[in-house]
Amino acid sequence: MTAPVSPQKDRFVHDRLPHPDHLPEITPLPGVSDLPKLNCVSLLLDRHIENGHGDRMAIRSDTRTWTYTELNDHVCRAASLMVDCYGVEPGNRVLIRGSNSPEVALAWLAIQKIGAVAVTTMSLLRDNELRTIIDMAQPVLAICETGLNNDLASAITSSGQALPVIGYEPGRGELYDLMADADPQHETCLTLPDDISLIAFTSGTTGKPKATVHFHRDVIAICETICRHIIKPCRDDVFIGTAPLAFTFGLGGLLIFPFHAGACSVLNPRYSPDQLLDAIEDCSATICFTVPTFFQQMLKLKTTQSLATLRLAVSSGEALPLPVRQLWGDATGIQLAEVLGSTEMLHAFAGASGNDIRAGLIGPAIPGFELAVLDGTGGKLPANEIGRLAVRGPTGCRYLDDERQQQYVQDGWNITGDACSMNEDGYLCYHTRLDDMIISSGYNISGVEVENALLQHSDVVECAVIGEPSEDRGQIVVAFVVTAVPCQDRPELVGNLQDHVKNTIAPYKYPRVIRFVDRLPRNESGKIQRFRLRESITRGRWY
Repeated sequence: MTAPVSPQKDRFVHDRLPHPDHLPEITPLPGVSDLPKLNCVSLLLDRHIENGHGDRMAIRSDTRTWTYTELNDHVCRAASLMVDCYGVEPGNRVLIRGSNSPEVALAWLAIQKIGAVAVTTMSLLRDNELRTIIDMAQPVLAICETGLNNDLASAITSSGQALPVIGYEPGRGELYDLMADADPQHETCLTLPDDISLIAFTSGTTGKPKATVHFHRDVIAICETICRHIIKPCRDDVFIGTAPLAFTFGLGGLLIFPFHAGACSVLNPRYSPDQLLDAIEDCSATICFTVPTFFQQMLKLKTTQSLATLRLAVSSGEALPLPVRQLWGDATGIQLAEVLGSTEMLHAFAGASGNDIRAGLIGPAIPGFELAVLDGTGGKLPANEIGRLAVRGPTGCRYLDDERQQQYVQDGWNITGDACSMNEDGYLCYHTRLDDMIISSGYNISGVEVENALLQHSDVVECAVIGEPSEDRGQIVVAFVVTAVPCQDRPELVGNLQDHVKNTIAPYKYPRVIRFVDRLPRNESGKIQRFRLRESITRGRWY
């Protein structure tokens, strides 16, 4: 029997995938891996129209609502526009630049529909960062929110490439003008399961960003793993969250998972905690994806009704402090679900929800994935010993033309860079990033554990813990603390906090230095940027 032929004649990405010897071991997923043809948009959009669910709500924003039929019309017109007017071919890369919005969703789906490769970028990136992405991905077209065009234009100029840009604003602009004249019918390109769907860039906080490549089968694989076993959505669900669609956590939680279920996604650019709380109530949201800090701050603002419609709250991006999980459960009656994932794996591979949640632990491997905690030589460590987290399953790391592939993939395992331990039941305990593990006087100290202890003190609003170089100890524990205590009373608070930590966890783990700050530096997804805290020590200036 003749093997199916890929329609992606542009082999730029395929030709820059890692050598087969450096690829992770992939666990076949029945019903996904064995399909002869697979375009993810067939399952995310087309089948809902074919099954007669086109009148159901697909997207809500502050300004618009779209049914699945209306979304499909926009997607088909955008697909026709890209092919007929700009000559985009299967395998070509198309860059998307914009805050969370219906336009980003329709553009992403249209790119999948024509067999091209989506390259979604963070709205806060500047011209030099965008140029790096352009140089690495070599897109043939960009779709850009008009207010974000200046940095993109500068990046295009400095790259020396002729990259056409289609602009848009909420509900209007050049994109809509061009779509009005485009063909409202467009067949979905029959890509292969191993054809390229998207390139997702890591945040690049430690140097040059990494471009991670994911196939169409990877997109459906996360629907059959985390979505099926943790989220468990139905068509009546309304998804909401703060993670950008340019991050795979947000792409899954606000686009892939709701559309796979035929549910509704609420897409607005940015929320403060109070705005997110209002939006949950206004939209009767049932599933919320955000970071621990937002859950913590929403608790202080909630009313009796404001979270009444939620049935599931999912935390990721940062370690979930135990006090936040406890307070959330007490206040809402809903246990916070915590998941752990990575851009390299596309989404989450460990976590628990409902009755499977255990205090202080993330959870076991999500069905379909396998976890191990390894020592420095690749051997498996016994239960409850801290080591390098290793993962394998139906998704895996494929860097685009990057020698760092061999650091992430070793002996078929994906080495995530997380320092973890695992109990006898296979539940994962997250300690820190391997780069953030504090080694003081020979002791391994988890910054997350110290943060959890500090957060149990009533005067600590939020905190972050890092290691600072020390001649005597190698490193010492340093805590950056946000507090409402007046400045004149903070010297006394230092001793109180140190004593509190000593009485809560092993005394040698207490922060020998406490620095009070007005805020903690965060990236666009809400993650604390600990590298900036380390840089501040070098500069002697605190945030």
